[in-house]
Amino acid sequence: MATTTARRTGAWTPWLYLAPALLLLGGLLVYPVWQLGLISFLEYTQAQVSGGEPTTFQGLGNYATLFADEQFWQVLLATVLFAAACVVSTLAVGCALAVLLTRVRALPRLALMLAALGAWATPAVTGSTVWMFLFDPDFGPVNRVFGLGDFSWTYGRYSAFALVLLEVVWCSFPFVMVTVYAGIRAVPAEVVEAAALDGASQWRIWRSVLAPMLRPILLVVTVQSVIWDFKVFTQIYVMTNGGGIAGQNLVLNVYAYQKAFASSQYGLGSAIGVVMLLILLAVTLGYLRILRRRGEEL
Repeated sequence: MATTTARRTGAWTPWLYLAPALLLLGGLLVYPVWQLGLISFLEYTQAQVSGGEPTTFQGLGNYATLFADEQFWQVLLATVLFAAACVVSTLAVGCALAVLLTRVRALPRLALMLAALGAWATPAVTGSTVWMFLFDPDFGPVNRVFGLGDFSWTYGRYSAFALVLLEVVWCSFPFVMVTVYAGIRAVPAEVVEAAALDGASQWRIWRSVLAPMLRPILLVVTVQSVIWDFKVFTQIYVMTNGGGIAGQNLVLNVYAYQKAFASSQYGLGSAIGVVMLLILLAVTLGYLRILRRRGEEL
């Protein structure tokens, strides 16, 4: 009897240690998400905020308005394509530099690591401002070096997205590089050496040896990159001045900001936030399902 009681008490011990963190996360995450969902079902404009008119329940009215808006679907498609391009580019650059770190000497490796961590630590607003200066049509060194004259990168839709993509990759690849590099260092050197002795190229070693062994790590960095890049806000808002000319560079986060704060349609902006939350939740659950399946296979 005493043994059973001790086991029951021991089963609750981890939850007691986790209780402070769970309470903090509940206050910081659960309550805001609850408020976001609640406002998305209300008619909540500046009139309701100022108390001039009573708040009325709209049900799915905000969602019906949102899904009937052609611009929402255009922005959603642009967000998905832009996030996908950012994720692929970030993974490509991060993985390539991680492999490079294993091939260079200690001093160049340290310099590259410090430079990458400096980019990672730079605030998004600061980094975006620096990149705008580098590509400025009048004073930017990039246009001068490549002889582009007064070409404005933020005027065209695709050139503006490309410029923002470069900045996002610049501030995101260090996470991928450091994580993948740590994973490569954990791979037994004998395995890589055996592949090299068999005549495998560096690309073949990565594709056939390292990538399969690093699959759990690559899944983690991929999902993290998807979440970060799907909800990009600062870079788009700063570098395209709030979404570009006539909203040509809008993504969902900036679109929600415009609806909620620029147009004072807080209910509609909250509905956009809920849609984004559901999309990212689906991605996360898919990631967890893949991890569980991988665990069962192993």
